[in-house]
Amino acid sequence: MTEASEMKRWGPNAKEQPNSGRGKHKKGDAAIDKFIVDIKEFSKSFGLSKAVWAKISADAVKGHKRPALNVVLGENDGRKVRLWVISEADMMEYLELLGEEDE
Repeated sequence: MTEASEMKRWGPNAKEQPNSGRGKHKKGDAAIDKFIVDIKEFSKSFGLSKAVWAKISADAVKGHKRPALNVVLGENDGRKVRLWVISEADMMEYLELLGEEDE
């Protein structure tokens, strides 16, 4: 899988960042709605550290968006695990929105 193929899974609002975010202004691998997303794809594991999250967060701030990390684990055998990492504040907002839908 490539970053572009992952973004296609997210729907039409996902936009690839030019040069995979290496530019001066458009950071991260993708932008979707309120988020700048960094995509990490590994066959077995991925180690998340404060330094990795700090870089993702700094990139998002430069784009006036929120940070998100998309982790894809597994071989190309059709059984990949896809995970999202977002801040606690964004998770609390999401839970609040879910509560509003239930009312």
